[in-house]
Amino acid sequence: MKNQVKFLMGIITLLFAVAGCTVATAEPTAVPAAASGEIDNTGSQSTDQFAPLVGGLYQGGEVKFIHTETSNPDVTAMLTEMMGGPQVILVPELADVPPSALATLYVFTNGLSEGLDGYGPFGFQRDVFDSVPGDAGYRPLRNVLLVEWNEGQTPRELLSVAELKEAESNGEVIIMESGIVVNFPVLVWPDGSR
Repeated sequence: MKNQVKFLMGIITLLFAVAGCTVATAEPTAVPAAASGEIDNTGSQSTDQFAPLVGGLYQGGEVKFIHTETSNPDVTAMLTEMMGGPQVILVPELADVPPSALATLYVFTNGLSEGLDGYGPFGFQRDVFDSVPGDAGYRPLRNVLLVEWNEGQTPRELLSVAELKEAESNGEVIIMESGIVVNFPVLVWPDGSR
């Protein structure tokens, strides 16, 4: 009986050893992401498949960014519709993020609506960013400030925060707090990308 137990234990040990070697040397079978329904993490997919890149402005140059989350349900719906379907997620707690953790985004509520290279969420000029990756003040979470051209002023495209501040001090525009925070990761900026 002892010999039979030793023999069985030897067989079991041998089976585990063979199974371990088989697993260690097995070649994985590639399944195309489209066929498997899984995300391809090889870097071959475009960001546009998940969230379309949106154009904005920074110091006279162009940036490309995505909208991912917002603190306001109306903004969530507007950005989701603007993007043609990819769901922007509502996270009301973003409104409670401390100001030191936020950068600023300037969004135009009136002004130029024709002849531009792109448009913001209200159909006027593109949004203006105060920072991009690599800047000391860069944060993907942004406090949204609304920019409105004053009546009687001739709107023009403002390409930077400096131009915005000058227009504000000249009485051409007013800049208002919105109380809205949106996650706007910048993916492409003048002289850089990720």
